[in-house]
Amino acid sequence: MKFVIAIIKPFKLDEVRDALTSLGVQGLTATEVKGFGRQKGQTEIYRGAEYEVSFVPKVKIEIAVADELLERVLEAIEEKAKTGKIGDGKIFVLDLEQVVRIRTGEKGNQAL
Repeated sequence: MKFVIAIIKPFKLDEVRDALTSLGVQGLTATEVKGFGRQKGQTEIYRGAEYEVSFVPKVKIEIAVADELLERVLEAIEEKAKTGKIGDGKIFVLDLEQVVRIRTGEKGNQAL
C-alpha cells in the first residue's frame, strides 16, 4: 500500500477528485494549506499598492491506495492538476505499512 500526498492549486480539486473516484478511489482527505516552492510567493496589488505574498494558497490531498492502483492514481492527479504554469504542485508517494478500519477492524487493503 502507498500513501499519496498531492499539493495542487485549489481550483483543480474538483477535477482531481472526480478523476480519482472514477478510478475506484473510495476516499481522500483534502486540506487547505499555504506554502511556497520555486515561485517564492507572488506579488499582488491591493488598493493601488503592490505587496509580496510569501505563502501561496494550495490544497493538500492525502490518499491511501493499493499498490496496483498507484500508477493510475498518479497519472490522474498529474493530468487533472496540470495547468502548465509555475505552481502546479507536487506529488509525494510514501510506503504505507498498515491501515485499520476502526469500525470493523479490517486491516490492509480491505480497510481501504
